[in-house]
Amino acid sequence: MWIPQPQSAAKAGNAASGAADQKTSEVRTVPTETNEKQREAVSRPSLANAGAMSTFVGAFDVTSKLTGVTHQCRFSHMWNGIATRHSDTIDTKFFVDGAAIVLGLAHPAFVKFRDRTGRDLTDREASFIAADYLSERLEEEDERPLYDVSSEDVLRLIGQIGIK
Repeated sequence: MWIPQPQSAAKAGNAASGAADQKTSEVRTVPTETNEKQREAVSRPSLANAGAMSTFVGAFDVTSKLTGVTHQCRFSHMWNGIATRHSDTIDTKFFVDGAAIVLGLAHPAFVKFRDRTGRDLTDREASFIAADYLSERLEEEDERPLYDVSSEDVLRLIGQIGIK
């Protein structure tokens, strides 16, 4: 599974990729127009939602720390859980050993992230958060068809992954 690395790890690559990483890590201001007023908005780097949603997270394996059983995981897609389950979540679907698993990421964490950073989490970033949570649960042999991921866990994983 590919997970975004903090900038220090990204700079360890070759000079060409390092230059590209340096460009995307710059914070720049972009002029915007709101109600006839000109103001500056901060544009921060993010993981773009490029490609098909099912390719946001590559297939990955998770081995249980308790039993040694290896689970094969594949990300499928995400959707707004507020409408479908009447929950305040962004739902993500994975297939674990062929069985469908849904993880509901608490939406208040997305709001706290936006308030803290000035930008929204991308769908791709949310899929990485869900994949990390699923990996943690499967390593502990905690298998369920539905996980409700708390705001605290979402924010913890944002920091653990290095999303800024």
